[in-house]
Amino acid sequence: MGRLARVGISKVHLKTFLVVTFALLVAGCAGPQTQELLGSAVVAAPVTEIAGNHSIFIATTRKKSDDPNKVFDGERSATLNYARVSVTVPGVHQAGQIERRSRGKSNDPAKYFMASEVVGYDTQPQFSSALNADIAARGGRVMVFVHGYNTGFDAAVYRVTQLVHDSGYPGTPVLFSWASGARTTDYVYDKESASAARDQLEVTLRMLQQSGARRIDIVAHSMGTWVTMETLRQMAISGDRDLGGKLGDVVLASPDIDVDVFKSQMRRYGKPDKPFILLLSDDDRALRLSGMIAGSRPRVGDYKDAADLASYGVTVVDLSKVKGTDSFNHTKFADNPALVKMIGQRLREDDGFASDREVTDRISLLGQ
Repeated sequence: MGRLARVGISKVHLKTFLVVTFALLVAGCAGPQTQELLGSAVVAAPVTEIAGNHSIFIATTRKKSDDPNKVFDGERSATLNYARVSVTVPGVHQAGQIERRSRGKSNDPAKYFMASEVVGYDTQPQFSSALNADIAARGGRVMVFVHGYNTGFDAAVYRVTQLVHDSGYPGTPVLFSWASGARTTDYVYDKESASAARDQLEVTLRMLQQSGARRIDIVAHSMGTWVTMETLRQMAISGDRDLGGKLGDVVLASPDIDVDVFKSQMRRYGKPDKPFILLLSDDDRALRLSGMIAGSRPRVGDYKDAADLASYGVTVVDLSKVKGTDSFNHTKFADNPALVKMIGQRLREDDGFASDREVTDRISLLGQ
C-alpha cells in the first residue's frame, strides 16, 4: 500500500512538472530568438522608409560569441563586455510592435528592425569615452534598461530600441544585458545568471554616475527587476543608494520577485526619494507560472494587495484592465502604445508629472 501511494504521489508530481514545463515552452519574455544583428542591414532603403536610427550602448555579462553571426551568446562572462549597436526602425513600424525578420525573409530595413552598425569596445575606458560623448550630446539623460527571463541578446537590443523609439525618449539608452540562456527551459539557469550579474549592474551604474550624466532612470522588466532591486539594495548597504543624487525614476514592469523578498529589499533600501513605479497586472499568466515554480508563492507583478506594497513608499499602478498584445499579458509596459508613450513622457520630464497620484490616474485611464 505504501509503495502504491508513493507511485501515486510520483505520478502527481510528474504531471505537475509536465504541465509547468509545457507552459514554459509557450511562455517567456522575448518571443522569437533568431540571431541576425551581425550583417543584418544589407538591403539599402530610402531615408523616407526609415522611421528612426537609434544607438544603443551595451554593458553585458554575456560572453562574446564564437559564432561569427552572433555578437554575444547566453554563456556567462566573469567581467563586463561592452558594445554599441545602431538599429534602424522601419517606416511601417506600429507603436508597441517589433517588426522582426523571420527566417527566409530578406534583410530589408524598410520592413524590419535592423542593425546598421555594431561596434565592440575592448576596454571600459574606450566604452566610457564613447558613452560620455553621447550623454553630453543628449543633455545628460540616461535610461538603463534591464531585460527579463528567456531573452536573447538580439531580442533585448530590439526591445530597448522599440521602447526608446515609441516613447520618444531623447537621452542615451543603455542596455544592461545579463546572461539569459534564451530558452524557455532555462528558468533556473537564468535566475542564477541574474544573481551573478548583480555586482556588474552596480559597476555599470557607478560608471554612469561618474560620467556626465545628470539623471539616470532605470526601466526593468520581469526577472530583470530582481537584478535591479538586488543591486539597489546593495548600493543602499554601501551608503550611496541614489548614485550621488543622480538616480531618477525606477520603473519595475511585471516584477518577477517573491513578494516577501521585495518587502525585504525595500526595508533595506528605505523609502525612495524619487518614484519607484511598479506596473502590476493580475492577469499576468507568465508570473502565475513563475509563482507555481516558486511553490505557489505570489510574485510582485501579479500581487493583488496594492496598498500593502504602497506602504513601502512605492507607486503601484494596476494594469489589469489595460490591453496588451502578448497572450501572456507580460509585456504591457512596452506593447501598449498609449502606455509606452506615457512612460516616455514621465522619463522626459526632469520632475516627472505633478504628483505620483497623477501618474497612477493617467495610466489607469487606459483601462477604461
